[in-house]
Order: sequence, then C-alpha cells, then structure tokens
Amino acid sequence: QVQLVESGGGLVQPGGSLRLSCAASGIISDTYHMAWYRQAPGKPRESVATLTAGSNINYADSVKGRFSVSRDSAKNTVFLQMNSLTPEDTAVYYCNARHPFTAATYWGQGTQVTVSS
Repeated sequence: QVQLVESGGGLVQPGGSLRLSCAASGIISDTYHMAWYRQAPGKPRESVATLTAGSNINYADSVKGRFSVSRDSAKNTVFLQMNSLTPEDTAVYYCNARHPFTAATYWGQGTQVTVSS
C-alpha cells in the first residue's frame, strides 16, 4: 500500500520559514516524479514544485527564489523548504507522486500552512 505522509505545516509569521516533509512508503520515491501542490480556499490546486525521477526541478513562478525542493533517498522523503513566506502562501500543501512510465499517481493527505501576523 502506497502512502505519502506530509508533515511540517503550521502557523508562521510573514517573512518566516517552514520545511515540509513528505515521507513515502510503498514506493521508491527516487523512481517517481515527486511534486508539491497547494490549494488555497476557493482556488484550484496548483503545482508549486516538482522534482523528477531524473532530478530535474521546476518551480511555480510565484515561489521561485523562495522555495526549494529536495529529497533524502535514504529516508525515502521529499522536502519543501519555504522561505520568505507571505500570506498568499497560505494553503493546504499536498505531496504528489507520479510514476514516469505507468502514470500511477498518489497523493498525501495534505498539511495546512498558514502565514499570518
């Protein structure tokens, strides 16, 4: 059974930082395209950062220079380091895994990030 478990969300002041973790089980995350999405109230889910199986990285324009995605292969975990947070970053953040060949796709349960003073 595949599980993606996010953690690290919370309440942070504008300008602050958080690091989200996505612990994978049932898959080898190195062999999947891993991605972070977010969904703010009343808005569609959007891609924030992707880390492909080939280690290519892409970011949404809104987070470039502030967010950084990485993986720890030994821990089968993907991270999203978020710096210089603004209230516009407030959303539920989801971890996503997609197999590059079969397109099998899995989602985590999400973790809430709230940026507020």
